[in-house]
Amino acid sequence: MEKQLAGKTIVITGSSKGIGKETALLFEKSGANLVLGSRSNKEEYKGNVLKLPLDVSDEQSIKEFYDSALIHFKTVDVVINNAGVGMFDSVISSSTEDFDRMISVNLRGTYLMCKYFGKHMAEQEKGHILNLVSIAGNTALAGCGGYSSSKFGALGLTKVLQSELRQKGVQVTAVLPGSVSSSFWENINPKPDMSKMIPIETVAKHLLYLVNQPPGTFIDEITIMPPFGIL
Repeated sequence: MEKQLAGKTIVITGSSKGIGKETALLFEKSGANLVLGSRSNKEEYKGNVLKLPLDVSDEQSIKEFYDSALIHFKTVDVVINNAGVGMFDSVISSSTEDFDRMISVNLRGTYLMCKYFGKHMAEQEKGHILNLVSIAGNTALAGCGGYSSSKFGALGLTKVLQSELRQKGVQVTAVLPGSVSSSFWENINPKPDMSKMIPIETVAKHLLYLVNQPPGTFIDEITIMPPFGIL
């Protein structure tokens, strides 16, 4: 595979499984330096990869992750905010603890990552932040009260960042996938039909496509849907 990203430093959160892991494996083949953050990451890589502990709900953990990334690679070109959690129930039956957890990880975690790495990119006047938002960030789905709240918020945050960072040379892209056949569903019952979902490697390839765009244009938002709809 052509080394499209040789010399570029890519940060990926939630890299131990699902979309994050698949994206890391694909980007490694493209020659990128990788900074991989997760609560646990046992995957072995052959390239120039820095694996670090990261809990995006903990600001101190993000500070330490940010400092380590910059000390090791000096600069960061791309951040993929992929870490996320989902618990599904009706609003009136849902757990307040689950709601708070989703806001903490999906919204506050994205905010903190964008805050620290966005400042770095603004100072260097270049960079690309990709926020994995989900179709639940602009579509009301029964049983997704807490999840959609966090993702609608993440989409709003992404749009604000676009207006704040565009003139500083920093691109911010909202990525809204429909249902993806990934480990996201491992603790969810009853499980939906994953055979009709977006293949996980397809999402990773879309992310590679986004970061490899030629200069001269910014992609603000992309929606990636399964062939038969959201599911």
